[in-house]
Amino acid sequence: MTHITNHAKPKLRKAPQPPLSYPGATPDSDRAKKPALTDPSVTDQELNPGDRVEGLGNFGKPTGEFGTVERANEDDAVVKWDDDGRIRLHQPSLKKV
Repeated sequence: MTHITNHAKPKLRKAPQPPLSYPGATPDSDRAKKPALTDPSVTDQELNPGDRVEGLGNFGKPTGEFGTVERANEDDAVVKWDDDGRIRLHQPSLKKV
């Protein structure tokens, strides 16, 4: 006994984006957006002893802490903060003021 089927296979429709993992989930296109940097850190700035700097937090937002550079090299700087002690910081987390 032979079975002959002439049924065409149904084609899947093209979706504009992948389906959501659960109803009401944030679409991937919106979830992938990152917050913009407030001020891009300038990597070519050179810190010298005596420069005034402001500390930068997450995403380059100023923390409101001000200090004076005591020593610096191309990567790090030792900063004497106005309200407390000295801290050695990576230069991209500092902004010259």
